[in-house]
Amino acid sequence: MDKLLSQFLAVAEAGSITGAAAALFITQPTLTFNMRKLEENMGVALLTRSSRGVELTEYGEILYQNARLMRRLYDNTLKAIEQQRGRVEQGLNLGTGYSWWTLFIRDMVVDYSRDFPSARVHVSLGNQLRLMDQLLSGDISLFVGHEIEGLNRSAGARFCPLTRVGQGYFVRAGHPLLLAPRSLNELEAYPAVTSALPETRHQRFFETWSRSTAGSTSFEQGKYAFASNSLAACLDYVARTDAVISHTAVMESEFARRGLARITVNEPTPQYTIGVYALNERVDEPRVAELIGWLQSAASKALPPLV
Repeated sequence: MDKLLSQFLAVAEAGSITGAAAALFITQPTLTFNMRKLEENMGVALLTRSSRGVELTEYGEILYQNARLMRRLYDNTLKAIEQQRGRVEQGLNLGTGYSWWTLFIRDMVVDYSRDFPSARVHVSLGNQLRLMDQLLSGDISLFVGHEIEGLNRSAGARFCPLTRVGQGYFVRAGHPLLLAPRSLNELEAYPAVTSALPETRHQRFFETWSRSTAGSTSFEQGKYAFASNSLAACLDYVARTDAVISHTAVMESEFARRGLARITVNEPTPQYTIGVYALNERVDEPRVAELIGWLQSAASKALPPLV
């Protein structure tokens, strides 16, 4: 990877010159100079600077998408060469939401480790936007999560559906909302908790129309009383307060084990498609196709069929 392109990716992903300079271990003036040099080389403005940081121009967005692809191809080439030399036994490198880890991926990973004790296993837990960020950066081979509505087609990721699940709402034992069936409006009167609050930098994954309509509402930061990328922290908070956490309904038995109960809702709740995301250029590779097959088989034993 060209040094200026690598630095540009760091700036785009950090959202500021200062943050990128710290991550790259170079001075801010040096990085600023290099970004201006890159803009001169390209003949267009790539960054819009403000007191809050930097944003990509339309030319910057094009360069960002293509530079990420170049970085993935370069990293994949290095990995392929290393594997060809026989240095390591092929392992697992995937991402998942907490629900899918608990319901079927955990057992699949344990079985794999028993069959291939020398293989390395790396599992990244997070919401679908964090995992998409890691997938596009080449940090993971694929991930299991909710389908991302309004995902930019230029992201280069393909979705393979596994199942559809409903949304459930959970509170501590003895909560007033458990006394009778409730409407969604009644639930909104209580503090909300989420383990999947999107980060502003992830807005670039969405089509332009989605950023100003349905997609943008996902990034409202003021709706939740408590948010954490750790589901365990969220459940601890709900167990000790009157807050409500919304999560996939298939986790009802697991949450009950943790002392939470599901609220009976007297109106339709959202339904979501769950599946596997992989890069377009890798989805047909034998290894990736094999992993998708394993996930489909494991999911079919733990989740309702896709209808």
